Amino acid sequence: MAEKTFTVTADSGIHARPATVLVQAASKYDSDVNLEYNGKSVNLKSIMGVMSLGIPKGSQIKIIAAGSDAEDAVAGLAETFKNEGLGE
Repeated sequence: MAEKTFTVTADSGIHARPATVLVQAASKYDSDVNLEYNGKSVNLKSIMGVMSLGIPKGSQIKIIAAGSDAEDAVAGLAETFKNEGLGE
């Protein structure tokens, strides 16, 4: 299992476009990948799950992966997060 915490810095938070980018990135991995925010956990491979969280700018979120490529999944998603200007 691997996990990493991020702070959302994008002005519009995690809305439709960045949520889609994150879901597509997470879907490349075999591991189960979850996104935690405000006490709720959703499958990061589900666009509806991610959108249901309504994550605003300044939020602390955690990405947790469990499976054979968990470390790669978290590292890849961290890279996507930074490249898309979503957070740090």
